[in-house]
Amino acid sequence: MSEKELPIIQKTYDLILWYIPHLNRMPRDHRFGLGNRMTSLLYGLLEGLIQARYSRARNEILRKLNVDLEVIRFQTRLLKDFNIFSNRQYEFASVNMNEIGSMLGGWLRQQGRSA
Repeated sequence: MSEKELPIIQKTYDLILWYIPHLNRMPRDHRFGLGNRMTSLLYGLLEGLIQARYSRARNEILRKLNVDLEVIRFQTRLLKDFNIFSNRQYEFASVNMNEIGSMLGGWLRQQGRSA
């Protein structure tokens, strides 16, 4: 992690590094539906955070990312309910998404005060 990198961006990057190999090993009947959607959302989350970092109009970007993160949470729950993720994998992903969500919420609150 570079010294200037925002912790939320690094945390999201690390989560993607963990997630993608798991999604690539999903059964074929889920990989091309749920797996591809999750992959796109995860990459979109990272891209959006980087865009928000350099944008003056962050609020709209951050609010959309908050919704995207919630969708990823539900999709992760589906992975567990389809028995693709173990309870341990689900817990790991959930803890990390909650941390990202807390950071994102803090960033949104900060933007509300500075607007």
